[in-house]
Amino acid sequence: CCNVGIINGLSGWSSSLDDAPADTITRRFRYDVALVSALKDLEEDIMEGLRDSELDDSVCTSGFSVMIKESCDGMGDVSEKHGGGPAVPEKAVRFSFTIMSVTLVTDDKEGEVTIFTEPKPNSELSCKPLCLTFVDESDHETLTAVLAPIVAERNAMKESRLILSIGGLPRSFRFHFRGTGYDEKMVREMEGLEASGSTYVCTLCDTTRSEASKNMVLHSITRSHEENLERYEIWRKNPYSESVDELRDRVKGVSAKPFMETQATLDALHCDIGNATEFYKIFQDEIGEVYTKVNPSREERRSWRAALDKQLRKKLRLKPVMRMNGNYARKLMTQEAAEAVCELVPTEERREALRELMRLYLQMKPVWRATCPAKECPDQLCRYSFNSQRFADLLSSTFKYRYNG
Repeated sequence: CCNVGIINGLSGWSSSLDDAPADTITRRFRYDVALVSALKDLEEDIMEGLRDSELDDSVCTSGFSVMIKESCDGMGDVSEKHGGGPAVPEKAVRFSFTIMSVTLVTDDKEGEVTIFTEPKPNSELSCKPLCLTFVDESDHETLTAVLAPIVAERNAMKESRLILSIGGLPRSFRFHFRGTGYDEKMVREMEGLEASGSTYVCTLCDTTRSEASKNMVLHSITRSHEENLERYEIWRKNPYSESVDELRDRVKGVSAKPFMETQATLDALHCDIGNATEFYKIFQDEIGEVYTKVNPSREERRSWRAALDKQLRKKLRLKPVMRMNGNYARKLMTQEAAEAVCELVPTEERREALRELMRLYLQMKPVWRATCPAKECPDQLCRYSFNSQRFADLLSSTFKYRYNG
């Protein structure tokens, strides 16, 4: 059945959550019904995919796998400008999903055949809303209360098959969920990690801030949802009767119960922003020749920043911003900006290092910006590993005043 009824997102919850009347704060679709509806929208694409793969659609009734990308993000300020609606928090959170691909395991052909791939996986057009909630994403208790039914439905669907009529025949689908559409703040919230200011700087591995600054190259992804759950139990029970510092070191910053499985990633936008923030600081340090100084005063640092802002405004018409944003990052991370900064850097040697740093960065950038790097920028993809090693070498030698731990 696929008539999608909107249900109260708190169905099954007690009637009052803190300050807001409970029946006003969230609306959602039932997860399975929403997936059925999304698959029915793809019915023609699926049938076409079967034909293109020269498969007899009357035989292919089972073995379909659907890959789902899940996303959840806070939507900031959504307050009413002048309304007399119910008193609800001014923040909203949206949970949504995208059907990334449909594959089919066939008997005769080895392995899987891809029947459908979403051509624009990052477009808001392919991203289906599942739940809209008036809640501040930092309000852990209310957020977990609201998303708990979704987690329960998702867990039930992981283990079961959906039988759905596609092209006039009932076919059996199974779903694989990948929670990759979360920003770092939301990953930390969902996986029970400490907030972003923590010494445990990474959502992918156990490194601390000081370890990360000493080792720029050798990293691997070690955190997982299961491990986080185990660590939370250790944090809760303290089985070795350790002090709070020892315990925290043992669980590597997991101090709340993880409640939703995510696959931590870094989206292209925040990659741009994080890198630009760092470059902005490097630019200031180079203008002030920090590599020759021991402990520059606050005033000195302020004057370098003012000089940098003035130069960027003059040469690139870039107004200073309070907090780094995507547009500023894009304009700052150009060879043109590097040249403008070089005009303020006293020695030729340092200017050359800055240009090289920016050149390497711009070589690497298309790879994480592309939807499909192997198709869109194969050359840069091949050189990526070499470029990133070279980039790290440059930072740890020429810029070691900033990155020596």
